[in-house]
Amino acid sequence: METESNTSQPDVEKTGSGIKSLDLAEHRKAIDDLDAKIVELLNARTAHVLEIGAAKVKDDKAIYAPHRELEVLERVCNLNEGPITNESLRAIYREIMSSALSLEKKMVIAYLGPEATYTHQAGLRRFGSSLTYSPQKTIHDVFTEVSKNRADYGVVPVENSTEGVVTSTLDMFIDSDLKIVSQIVLPIQHCLVGNVPLNEVRRLYTHPQALAQCRAWVQNHLPHAEVIESSSTTRAAELASQCSQSAAIASSLAAEKYDLAQLETDIQDNPANVTRFLVLGRQYGARTGRDRTSLMFSIRDEVGGLHKALKAFFELNINLTKIESRPSKRKAWEYFFFVDCDGHRDDPNVAQAIDQLGEHCTFVKVFGSYPNTEVGHRGL
Repeated sequence: METESNTSQPDVEKTGSGIKSLDLAEHRKAIDDLDAKIVELLNARTAHVLEIGAAKVKDDKAIYAPHRELEVLERVCNLNEGPITNESLRAIYREIMSSALSLEKKMVIAYLGPEATYTHQAGLRRFGSSLTYSPQKTIHDVFTEVSKNRADYGVVPVENSTEGVVTSTLDMFIDSDLKIVSQIVLPIQHCLVGNVPLNEVRRLYTHPQALAQCRAWVQNHLPHAEVIESSSTTRAAELASQCSQSAAIASSLAAEKYDLAQLETDIQDNPANVTRFLVLGRQYGARTGRDRTSLMFSIRDEVGGLHKALKAFFELNINLTKIESRPSKRKAWEYFFFVDCDGHRDDPNVAQAIDQLGEHCTFVKVFGSYPNTEVGHRGL
């Protein structure tokens, strides 16, 4: 005669609601079985990705496809019923796609270095940890690496919500043939890092941009510390690790790299502090239905020139999310205007607006159209 415990073995449901009555050994056995299936399915998925990659190489198409990446991430999140969060699921799939990209092609990502800067973090957020990252000393060097095919893509900062645009990035687009293929909006969480208590800090190493974003905090908590500028937040952390009674404003990644304690976290004055980064490539991206287009133009020297140039965007109901002017550096008092607008360059209304823009300008150049995935930020 069977006991009750032997006759009512619980089923493991997909939602996980029927697994509570399993004991520890049974949970572990179930995890082992699921891991075997996950590994098998991941390899099957990667096999399809490799076939797609081979076809792209044959047709001279870009391996990295931001529009397809967006589709995949949205689809898996829509399928998600928990308990895993969508944020965690996106992070998992980011690494799955990163691994697949590395198998399709030895892909190199150039970025404004050194290692552990916020630009490095932005690159990791977009491409994952399986690719090769190549730190560069200047934004010009990042453009050069991609232009000369020594890197497949580049990552550069373009603006901060507190300190505004990175002018050197805008200036590089004037003579470059590179395209914007993607954007990354990264929350900037500055930390005070060091190996001494806060009340013993006598020197503060910091990049000027980081200091500007944390100025009020520094004045309130380190009013007597000597502020020493560094070339990057990572370099600041390195210097702090070498000097006594020193600290740095840097990222948690830089603190980990130089074995520094996080004395304080989130010391930025603006809690909504974010920096926008651009991914540089050599080909335009496909439409997603939620895109942004970046372009620049130079107007004729006449009354109402800027109004005439931008009139088409208003008439065609196209939202301009940013406009920024920069000296052309070619002729005194001549300016280039950098504009972001909603939509893709292949959308009929955007294409028409760009055509009409050309009728009133001496120069028009489209930098790229790319998924506008971080819609909460309206910058250039």
